[in-house]
Amino acid sequence: MQISTTRLLLVLQSIDEVRAMVAAMGNEEYAELSADWLARLQIATVSDPWSHGFSIVERECGETIGKAGYKAPPDAAGMVEIAYGIAPEHQGVGYATEAAAAMTSYAFGTGDVHLVRAHTRPRVNASTRVLEKCGFRRVDDVIDPEDGLVWRYEHALADFQGATRALD
Repeated sequence: MQISTTRLLLVLQSIDEVRAMVAAMGNEEYAELSADWLARLQIATVSDPWSHGFSIVERECGETIGKAGYKAPPDAAGMVEIAYGIAPEHQGVGYATEAAAAMTSYAFGTGDVHLVRAHTRPRVNASTRVLEKCGFRRVDDVIDPEDGLVWRYEHALADFQGATRALD
């Protein structure tokens, strides 16, 4: 499975790729992984866009320039959280914005998601600008169990549909 944008392909990682990535992690990186996510990975038999993440590939050169994913499947209220990262040498040209917008659009397009959430460090930075460009709004300061104090951003399906209709 892949998600296509103008300049990028978000390619779903295989279970073997994800397991190899986890096996290659150092103790500190491994300790940051969610026990729930690791349990889902251990029993997985097929790649899952909600759990296994995407490689971000630059279409023109075919190079993997980053990763993106959802932190978990949609919850009972239809919420998912996105995360993304672009390699430093490819930052500053809009790839993160393009990837975050694609992840948001895919989530809403499934019919299972009504709210997309993201967290950033608690200061204005590249990620806050990416999220704002994608239609997210800062809604709260929260304490994340893994990251401490973060700014919470959210994008509701109703706002997404309204923006899409405005473009028609």
